Amino acid sequence: MKIIIAGAGDVGFHLAKLLSYESQDTYIIDFDGDRLNYINNHLDVITKKGDATSIKLLKEIGIDSADLLIAVTESQNTNFTISVIGKSLGAKKTIARIDNPEFLNNCEIDFKQFGVDFMISPQELAANEIKMLLNRSSFNDTVEFESGVFNVMGTSLGYKSPLLHLTVKEARQKFNTVDFTTIAIKRENLAQTLIPRGDTVYQLNDQVYFSVPNYSMKDLYPIIGKKQFNIKNVIILGGSSIGEKTARNLCKDNFNVKLIEKNRDKAENLAEALSDTLVINGDGRDLELLEQENIRETDAFIAVTGNSETNIMSCLVAKSKGVKKTIALVENMDYIEISQTIGIESLINKKLIAASNILRHIRKGEVLALANLHNIDAEVFEFEVQAGTKVTKKPVKDLRFPREAVFGGIIRNGKPMTSFGSMQIQTGDKVIVFCLPEAISAVESFFK
Repeated sequence: MKIIIAGAGDVGFHLAKLLSYESQDTYIIDFDGDRLNYINNHLDVITKKGDATSIKLLKEIGIDSADLLIAVTESQNTNFTISVIGKSLGAKKTIARIDNPEFLNNCEIDFKQFGVDFMISPQELAANEIKMLLNRSSFNDTVEFESGVFNVMGTSLGYKSPLLHLTVKEARQKFNTVDFTTIAIKRENLAQTLIPRGDTVYQLNDQVYFSVPNYSMKDLYPIIGKKQFNIKNVIILGGSSIGEKTARNLCKDNFNVKLIEKNRDKAENLAEALSDTLVINGDGRDLELLEQENIRETDAFIAVTGNSETNIMSCLVAKSKGVKKTIALVENMDYIEISQTIGIESLINKKLIAASNILRHIRKGEVLALANLHNIDAEVFEFEVQAGTKVTKKPVKDLRFPREAVFGGIIRNGKPMTSFGSMQIQTGDKVIVFCLPEAISAVESFFK
């Protein structure tokens, strides 16, 4: 598959990084020579310095044979232009990153006729991610499949968890009335993600990811040593487009929302636009202001200013005041890797979320859904099983599935089922698979 990425910023780089694990024919275009040099030194992709709106440049790299053109520069207008030109020159499919979420919900204009096949808004995706995290209050990462029929849930194990010091096999035997599969463990101070086996031992502060059918969700809380709690009162720090969209989303679901914005003009505009949100003009780092706004009675604190360090520090302050759930938006993706240790439940990066969303257009096989987990370079797939594919030939235990991947569960005729060794996967099943980057191609081969 030939893929051309216009824009070597965080979204473009992360996409290129994930694709470099595979045998994709990947090109990346950018004006910034330093960015391209960094990519050349770290990734196995082809770089081209220049203007991605240049017809000459696009022809030079073979746009007419491109399967996918992804425009993810910082400029929405540039991304539209690149997509239109690329489609006219023969690119089979185009994706444009946009900033205006109105375009996503517009039914009056068919952007495909202009050459833009798909659009993504990082702000919109981040706001939706925040809402999902609030609805799963005791977990710091969550992905839903088939509208919650199956769920992948991530949490850090505290000292109250009865899983501590048990092996995965022992845990399955001890809690045999609860259907769950441990699909990954990110261990403190260990770079590599663990694909758990029967003899893997749960340790304190492990970030553990479970695959859980909907009927077992409530039974998972005692196992991780946490209680499910409802979130009602929310403070949002920062009147960015993500802050505004998050406030709008939460108010629709009857949350009590306060939004703090430092800029007076911006705060006044937000107050007019968000009739159900209490907008406060002030500095969210001001402890006296937070106390005045009853920070101690707040269930969740969401920091989405344009400064990562401000977001992290304000969440830590909120946590010290007894706030149960904190979410910080960070621009630097390196922060995501240390989220286990700094005391904030969830760190999110809008560009990482956007890159994950784009990847579903690239994957082979019958991929219905795809998600990246926050703390680790790995993917969770949902495949629809086609007749005659390799995965249907033998029981699960005899498939020689890659050790860097694990079955998370199966949805058959709309009903969730945990997978086990003697299970025979059938045509029409929807299969959830957790996979490290180095095994993606091998996993896809089972579903082609």
